[in-house]
Parts: sequence; structure tokens; C-alpha cells
Amino acid sequence: MAAAGTHYPWYKKEDTDAFFALFQNNIANFVIIAITMIGMGFPTSIVYGQVLPGAAVAVMAGNFYYAWSAARLARKENRSDVTALSYGISTPVMFVFLFGVLLPAKQLTGDAELAWKVAVAACFISGAIEALISIIGRWVQYHLPRAAMLGAVAGVALTFIAGEMLFKTLEMPVVGLLVLGIIIVGLVARVSMPFKLPTSLFAIVIGTAMAYLIGDAGSERFSDAFTHLGFYPLLPNLAWYEGLGLLFTGMLAVLTVVLPITLYNAIETMNNVEAMEAAGDKYDVRECQAVDGAGTMIGALFGGVFPTTVYIATVGAKWMGAGRGYSILNGAVYALATMFGLIAALAAIIPVSVVAPILVFVGMSMIATAFQANDTRYYPAIALAMLPYFANYVMTRFNRGAGEVVSDISSAIVIMGQGAMFMAIFLGAMTVSVIDHQFRRAAAFAAIAAGFSFVGLMHAPKLAFNAAPEFVMGYLGMALLFIYFSFQEAPKKH
Repeated sequence: MAAAGTHYPWYKKEDTDAFFALFQNNIANFVIIAITMIGMGFPTSIVYGQVLPGAAVAVMAGNFYYAWSAARLARKENRSDVTALSYGISTPVMFVFLFGVLLPAKQLTGDAELAWKVAVAACFISGAIEALISIIGRWVQYHLPRAAMLGAVAGVALTFIAGEMLFKTLEMPVVGLLVLGIIIVGLVARVSMPFKLPTSLFAIVIGTAMAYLIGDAGSERFSDAFTHLGFYPLLPNLAWYEGLGLLFTGMLAVLTVVLPITLYNAIETMNNVEAMEAAGDKYDVRECQAVDGAGTMIGALFGGVFPTTVYIATVGAKWMGAGRGYSILNGAVYALATMFGLIAALAAIIPVSVVAPILVFVGMSMIATAFQANDTRYYPAIALAMLPYFANYVMTRFNRGAGEVVSDISSAIVIMGQGAMFMAIFLGAMTVSVIDHQFRRAAAFAAIAAGFSFVGLMHAPKLAFNAAPEFVMGYLGMALLFIYFSFQEAPKKH
């Protein structure tokens, strides 16, 4: 224990290294958001004028709060070596919102502004849910199998992230394949890049330069980038409120993506805070979940559409010896970079095929994590949980015409794709329970799946009573089967 009156500095030299480590991660997310949304057809006025400023407000609010929280912990324990929690946009959740909320909303409404408002409302609801989960988060974590949840997320990663972005990579094959090679060498094999540059930065620099040199990216992109420099004020708006009306009148299916991914976000916050406790700084997990939820809601009030969270990178900052200064600087820099269009300029210069291979790696890592974070006996559950998103991918790509387009393949594709995240989690949870011979637990998950199908959260285009009767009967049949085997197991235990 340090002596009484220990000084806790606002900034120290170790904060500089931690800032750049965190800055690289966040800047990549902001640029990816801009490039991807514009590629989806969202206008720059929404992307640069609303979404990025809203994200910057959330990042700023959370980082400033956690800097204050670190100072509070330092005073309480009379220490000068407390490290503030890192805070920013959750990368896995960001991709789920991009491809599971924004893209379907854009395809279903056919209007970019309406889709953005729906996504803002979904983000606001996500923040509110995480704040509520802070009350019951540990209970949910205990009862929901990790293999089921990560398997469902891996399904999104395989289809909408790794698969979709591999398509984008090959749109400029000379550039895309070279960048993919750099990513495999640097991030998968962990080989150092020239000049000790971070792999993602090296890949973007080399890929962008080659795209311009061989003419795959026209010089007009570079000149147009400077037109995005300007002033984008951080102002609140009512998009979240208008979006709630749209969400609850015709886009409730979006919530089938929001609910489980928010739960994932809350549990990752819990894991990351617990990792920091192991490293020496004990923060209140429930407070952090509530703060993450509040930060997400604040971002939505300013037009943001991406939930924010405590980063696992905090442990790295702790190893670097950082304090609270890096967190304060991170929040301030993102607010300024967004307000003056610096991120917009970067996003305009860099071709999609240069960034896409990095996203392929992100998808790969999310899939790999689903397996690495679980015992080998749960691999079948993870694989099964991934499958519903194949149907969801096909369904969303063909929009309202999906039923007719895929009818020759299977009539179940559209129905399976509706509420795919819930279906994935329940199938995965049932499989995990059966693997552990917890048949009554499996029956409970099957009964819950029947309930979700009954009200239309799964296998139906909208909420309604008795929305999917055949699926209700199917899941109840599974529940009875599991109950039968639970009685078969009982004699063996005696």
C-alpha cells in the first residue's frame, strides 16, 4: 500500500503508448463504419453528420467516466498505479449492427434515413437492455451456455462478415489478395511487419497505395476526400424517438438480433472487468454494465447506432503502466477527429477492397474464438448454432422477394432466417444441455423456443399470437423427447 496522500496524475508518459494502442483499434472501427455504410447506400450526410458524431459522443462520455472512476478507485485504495478502463465501440457488436440491423432495415424500408432511424432506436434499446442486464447479468451468464451464444455470433461472422467481406476483397483481386496475404502473415501467423508497423496499418497503406498505382482506385477519390473535411457538430436529435415508432410498427424482427447481441455485449463487459480485477484493479461489474448501457443510449441520442463497451485491451494498458490520461485523451481526440471530418477523409481515400481483408480476419477470429473459448465436446453445439444464419443471409440478400427466389431450394429458408439469432442460441443451448446429459434443461430451452415461436419472435414475419404453430409443435415435441430421456437417465444416477 502506498503512503497517504499518493498523487494520481492526470497524464503520464505510459499513457501515450496506451493511447496509441487504443486509438488504432477505435480509428479502424470508425473508418470501417464509414466505408461499409456508404457502400450500403447510406448518404454521407447521415454517416459523417450523424452516425460518427453520435459514436464519438458515446466514446467521449464513456472514457471520461472511466477516467473519473479510476481516480475514485485510486483515492479509495490510496494508489497511483490504477489504470482506467478502455472504452469504445464493441467490434463484434459493431459488425452485427452493420449487417444484422442497418442492412436489413435499409433493404426492408428502401429508405436510408428511415433505416438509420430504426438502427438508432435499436441502439437505444440495446443500451437500455444492457443497463437492465446489470441487475441480472450474472444470473443470465450462469444459465445461458457460452457455446450457444458464441456459436450464434459465429454464424453472423461466417456469413455477413468473413463471407461477405471476402466477396468485397475479390472485387479488386490484385489489391485484395495482396492485402489478405499481409493480414494472414501478420495477424494469423503473427510475423512482424517492416518498420515494426501494426499489421492492419501496414496492410491499409500498402493496399491503398497499390490501388492508386495500378488504377483500381481513381485519383478522384483522393481529391474528393478533402471535400469531406468540414464541421460536423455533436448535436442531439430525435431520430431515436422517431425510430422507436418505426421499430415497433413494422421492424420488430430487428429486435431478434438486438436482444442476444446485447446479452453478449454485457457478458463480454463482465469478462473484461473481471480480467482487470485479476490484473490488480477491481471495478464494480454491475456499475460498468450500467455505464456501458448508458453510454450507448447517450450515443443514440446524438444519432449513433453502435453499442459501446469496456475493451479487453484494458489489460494491455495495465501492462503498459497507463493511468487515466490515455482514456481522457482518447475521448477528446475522437470528438475532434469526428467533428472536423478527419475520419471522413480517411474513409473516402481508402477503397473497400483494402479494408475488406481486415474484416475477413475479424470474422475468422470471431469464429475461432467461439471454438477456442469452449471445450471440444461442445463443438457440435457451436456448429449447429452457426447454421441458421445461412438462411438469414440468403433471406436478407433477396429482401421481400426471398420467398419466390429460393422456393426451388427450400420453402424453409425464409422461415428459418426469421429470428435466426434466437433459433441459433436455443438450438445451441439445447445441444450443450444434451451433451452434458442435462435433459430437463434442454427441455426448458425447447419450451422457451416454442414460446418465442408462438408470439412470432422466431419463424414469423411479425409479432402475433400463434404466429408459427407448426414450429411451436415441433419445439414442444423436442421438449417431450428430452423429458423422456431425463426419466431414462434418472435410474442410472441411483
